[in-house]
Amino acid sequence: VQLQASGGGLVQAGDSLRLSCTASSRTVDNYGVGWFRQAPGKGREFVSSISWNGNRIYYTDSVKGRFTISRDNAVHTVSLQMNNLVPEDTAVYYCAVHRTSYITGSYAYWSEENNYAIWGRGTQVTVSS
Repeated sequence: VQLQASGGGLVQAGDSLRLSCTASSRTVDNYGVGWFRQAPGKGREFVSSISWNGNRIYYTDSVKGRFTISRDNAVHTVSLQMNNLVPEDTAVYYCAVHRTSYITGSYAYWSEENNYAIWGRGTQVTVSS
């Protein structure tokens, strides 16, 4: 399975972007997917995750109310709608497939990057002030 993240770009504060993570195989439809980001000079951090059935969703606090994760298993795609972007959102964004098909689990479980088995190439998001 290969993942392709797309939709990044250069925008101004307050603008919106929609990132997409498309898989090469329908296998991903049976697994959770997460979005992570890495800002310059910083470690990779969890942004959001969604279970395979869309019923369990988590967000990191800094994006709650601004970002929305969703998935369309018919086209093997997970999207991240990002509204009201701020300069602190500037980072390379990565999507990743979870190791399990669990639809339960705590925030700590879903936000742990070691629980993700397959990673796509990132897409750059730059937000200017």
